[in-house]
Amino acid sequence: MTGSAQHTQAEAGTRYDVFHTDCPARDVVDHVTSRWGVWVLISLRNNSLRFYELRESIQGISEKMLAQTLRALVQDGLVWREVEPTTPPQVTYGLTEFGRDVGEPLTELFDRITQRLSPPTAG
Repeated sequence: MTGSAQHTQAEAGTRYDVFHTDCPARDVVDHVTSRWGVWVLISLRNNSLRFYELRESIQGISEKMLAQTLRALVQDGLVWREVEPTTPPQVTYGLTEFGRDVGEPLTELFDRITQRLSPPTAG
């Protein structure tokens, strides 16, 4: 999860060449579509969560991978991070406006997939 690009508003009419390996937008797309990036954005779609709440909501993610994924999404400007100066510190994460904008189609995709799948069978 290296090579993050800080989100900045592009000038009107300016487009990135996402097929070029040095394109900063490509890094953001890589972070959003990473194995865990999608799940972080979907988990934060309705409300902000503390680190441990995020870890509990995304089954199968390790603390290390969650921390790396969050770090990249924060650097990209998709997720905000707030630290409360308590012992131990309580860290809360939520979506920025950019994160909500990017996460909306992911949520729609997630909803479409889950609505079209056959119900799970009792096992």
